[in-house]
Formats: sequence, C-alpha cells, structure tokens
Amino acid sequence: MIYELYYWPDIPGRGEFVRLALEAAQAPYRDVAREAPDADRFDAVLDVLEDEATPELPFAPPVLRAGDRLIAQTPLILRYLGEHHGLAPADERRRLWADQCQLTIADWLVENHDTHHPLGPSLYYGEQKAEAARRAGLYRAERLPRFLKYFEAVVARNPAASGWAVGEGLSHVDLSLLQMMTGLRYAFPRAMQRLEPDCPHLRSLHDRVAALPALRDYLASDRRPPFTEEGIFRHYPELDG
Repeated sequence: MIYELYYWPDIPGRGEFVRLALEAAQAPYRDVAREAPDADRFDAVLDVLEDEATPELPFAPPVLRAGDRLIAQTPLILRYLGEHHGLAPADERRRLWADQCQLTIADWLVENHDTHHPLGPSLYYGEQKAEAARRAGLYRAERLPRFLKYFEAVVARNPAASGWAVGEGLSHVDLSLLQMMTGLRYAFPRAMQRLEPDCPHLRSLHDRVAALPALRDYLASDRRPPFTEEGIFRHYPELDG
C-alpha cells in the first residue's frame, strides 16, 4: 500500500509530524499537494476535504489515505502509523501513554500558534500585534517552560531508561518532540537558548532522532518544507523577548 498524505504544500505545519513518521517508518507515500502542479496544489487538499463520496469527512488537513480509509487529526494518524509500523509500544498501557503524550503535544502546538494569532486565524498577524506581544510574553515566561519541563521529565523518567520518550524504542512521540524542538528553536531562539540548558534529555533526544539513518537525508532535503512566517512556528523577533 502506498499512503497518500494531504496537507498544505508550502508549510511544515501539522503535516510535518505525519511526514516524519512516514519517513522514519520508511513507508511508501505520496505527498499529494507537493507533487501536484503549482496551479493545482491547494485544490488537491480541498478536494479531499470536500469529497462527498466519503462518510469519513475530514474537518481539516492533515489527512492520510490508507487504502480505502481517510484518517484525519494528527494524533490519530500518528497512532495508526505507530501501531502499523513499529512506532508505538507493543503493550496497551504504554500505547495509551504514548497517545496521551501526543495529545499533550497537540495542545502545546496550539499554544505556540496562539502566540502570533491570539485572536484567531481570521486576522493577519499585523492586525493583532499588541495582543500577540502580550500572549507571547506569557508563553515565554510560563507555558513554554512548563511544557519543556514536563517533557524533560517524561524522557528522564521513562521506566525503560532507554533515552526515548515512551518505552524501549523509537515512537511517534520522539518524532514529534524532534519537530517541536526544531520549530521552537526557529520561532523563539533567544527563549530557547535560555531554557534549553535545563532540558538535557530533550536535547539529547532531538539529536538522536535527527541522526537516525531513515531521517537524516530527509531532514537535509528539499522534500522537507522549511519554516516560514506562514506556518505554526514563526519567528517574529518582537515576540522572542
């Protein structure tokens, strides 16, 4: 089976969490919008969102087509890929723990997005700069350190003492933490420079995942969409304190 990933073509966004899992699993897939002609790239995503032939109607991308299934919502896609490609623990208790971590990462991602769009995505950043500055200040001072401290503890306290976040081997949680750390270093370089010394396990995890043979070439390739000021992770110096 060749998977089909539907996500906006020019940003990493939530789709990158799915790409990393597909790449790490070395699962064959098509990145549909990025492979489409320029004029059709966004239509390729809209078509799957508006397909009246499926009862499994997705609300928003990313969407993964797996055979005759359409799966949306990043944590659910990652759960599916984890269970089918060895990126989730084998026992149910640890699988549930991995799902819990993944849902917490999804919450973290929303809070990161809201630093530059606290009033919502219907307004441009320039229309909510004052509110964004206040939100980002609170995020840097309170929420970002709390999330980092939490996931530092997740890795440090893993009963398997494996250096991975959950269980004895690589999981979708490790891949998502790689993306979070990379995105945060892009969006908040000054804040991360201040906070990362207290996160040795997360830093080690990032480097270990990035060095995986299955990911190393992808991370250095133009198949990986770059961070820009159009995605979830944006670098606005005035928000970095």
